[in-house]
Amino acid sequence: MMKQLKPVAARQVRMFKIANRRGYAAVCFNNLTEGASPLQAYQRLMKAIRRTGGSLPELSAADASRLVVSRF
Repeated sequence: MMKQLKPVAARQVRMFKIANRRGYAAVCFNNLTEGASPLQAYQRLMKAIRRTGGSLPELSAADASRLVVSRF
């Protein structure tokens, strides 16, 4: 029997540009991932959230870049 995944809203994800480095970071529920682009960081976060029993919706590159905040 497969484990039931709980849906997580994309608005609960915080993304920001990493200072003094190239790339972006995504944080949600004590999971931190890094990627060269906002979309890559989000996709890696999707995998991390799936491991902990949640599921994030698929986003396009434009939608993922809208999640980036200037301050965390």
